[in-house]
Amino acid sequence: MNEIMHPGFILILVGVLAMLAPKAIRRILLAVGPLAGLYAAWNLPLGYEMNIGFVHGYQLGIMYVDKLSWIFTFVFSILAVIASLYAANNPNRMEALCGLSYAGCAVAVTLARDWLTLIFFWEALAITSVFLVWCRNDKISRRAGFRYLLVHMLGGNLLLAGIFLHFSQNGDPIITNLVAGPHDVAYWLMLVGICLNVAMIPLNAWLVDAYSNSTITGGVFMSSLTTKVAVYVLIRAFAGSEFIMWGGVIMALYGVFYAVIENDMRRLLSHHIVSQTGFLVAGAGVGTALAMNGATAHAFCHILYKSLLFMCAGSIIYATGITKINKLSGMAKRMPITCICFFIAAFSIAGIPLFNGFVSKTITINAAFLAGHDVVYTLLELASIGTFLSIPLKMGYFIFLRQDDKQIEIKQKLPLNMNLAMCIGAFLCCLYGVCPDLLYRHLPFDASIYQPFLPERILQYVQMLGMAMIPFMLYLKKMEPHTAITLDTDWFYRKPFQIVVREASYIVCATCSALGNAWWVIYEKFMELTANPMQFLDARPFREARHYNPENYRTSVADPMMVTLTVLLCAIGYFMANM
Repeated sequence: MNEIMHPGFILILVGVLAMLAPKAIRRILLAVGPLAGLYAAWNLPLGYEMNIGFVHGYQLGIMYVDKLSWIFTFVFSILAVIASLYAANNPNRMEALCGLSYAGCAVAVTLARDWLTLIFFWEALAITSVFLVWCRNDKISRRAGFRYLLVHMLGGNLLLAGIFLHFSQNGDPIITNLVAGPHDVAYWLMLVGICLNVAMIPLNAWLVDAYSNSTITGGVFMSSLTTKVAVYVLIRAFAGSEFIMWGGVIMALYGVFYAVIENDMRRLLSHHIVSQTGFLVAGAGVGTALAMNGATAHAFCHILYKSLLFMCAGSIIYATGITKINKLSGMAKRMPITCICFFIAAFSIAGIPLFNGFVSKTITINAAFLAGHDVVYTLLELASIGTFLSIPLKMGYFIFLRQDDKQIEIKQKLPLNMNLAMCIGAFLCCLYGVCPDLLYRHLPFDASIYQPFLPERILQYVQMLGMAMIPFMLYLKKMEPHTAITLDTDWFYRKPFQIVVREASYIVCATCSALGNAWWVIYEKFMELTANPMQFLDARPFREARHYNPENYRTSVADPMMVTLTVLLCAIGYFMANM
């Protein structure tokens, strides 16, 4: 088994080579290089372990393959192939490195056997992904990326603190389900840290802020990795938690509500990431074998159709420079390939039969019903109706089908690689929708007893989707989105925190000013006593600090990274000392 390669490390290596290679070779590497990682992922044998050392007699494993880790590794590798192909024409070397390194770190988290390996790549995941926001290189993206980094450093440090406490109490670094154990401080620190990455309400605003302000190609990677990695860890370590079950239900409804009123294409799709991830979190929280199968299957399908939706939105922005839905119309004639791919992805996310969302979403919803959670079942059904209303109907009609007198110019034609990547994603959405057994056979638990195409299930979804079309058609003129400022949950902590930072900065500045003035008086007296010729110095440091300007006192990007690095080094030192 020594010849087995780690698929995550292969993706990282391809990213490094793509960054160093000349432009022509970089395109080839991005287009075909990730296929090596996909091949390695497909050939991972179940039960295989790769270990690197011992802590208290326990082996630290950088690779552990069971059915759950295999299927997440496989779909992350598929995403890396599609997203990298989509980005092959991008000349930015940093994006080439960070996109594939980001995917490689996601795979490494999935295959981690112990908490120490997981936290190392968990933090690397945040650091590599933030550059996909910053590479857009404007004021808004720099601020969004900074907030994204702050949030993920906070989540990572909470998780790391929980791992410290958990290991000190149990002495076992191996990742296991923690729900059956004591719900102590370590348990809640780890759970909150993971829930922050999964964008659970009210810790969700970072997702919409960062994903909608990322680069066009970077958004494809980001839409499919961070939250799904967190879902994987929830399934692995917190399956059966009623807390995350209800948190997932709130996410599913909350994201749909904001998507219905949103006008920016990528912000709307980002709100739907929150909603669709809610289905996955709810499935993990229900905790039955069928529910965890549903969460795993829906994560697989979600990665395919959500990345396709982001590719379609990115293609429109690339071709027209327009991000707002109400400024678009008639794009079906102008961009027919993008239109076809969009509706395939839209029908998939809405759960329409014969598309992959139907064969995965229905498992989670029916698992909640069979487990006796009738309220959860009903609310998830309502969230499905909102999904159909906001993406296939709202986006589909106003962007592609509506005909009016808007003069929309196609500024640049889509390159072949972008069209090809979208077509591959659309094909996979259809393939798994028509042949669900290709997916079901790889789920962590036996899925042979579940049949998605029962007449009553198909009829149920047709009725629900029909109900969503009625209000849309009746209020069509009022359904057109308009640009407005929507307040999200972050307002409730960003505003008070802004006041705290402003007042704290003023106190610090005032203190420095007072100390500076006192120092200057002492300095002047000293100059007089020593008759120092440097009397011409009349600048008074710190005196200007009285005039507070918050722009002068912004936290450095390096600060949260240094805090995390310090804590991580302490963790490594602790583990090494106990080896």
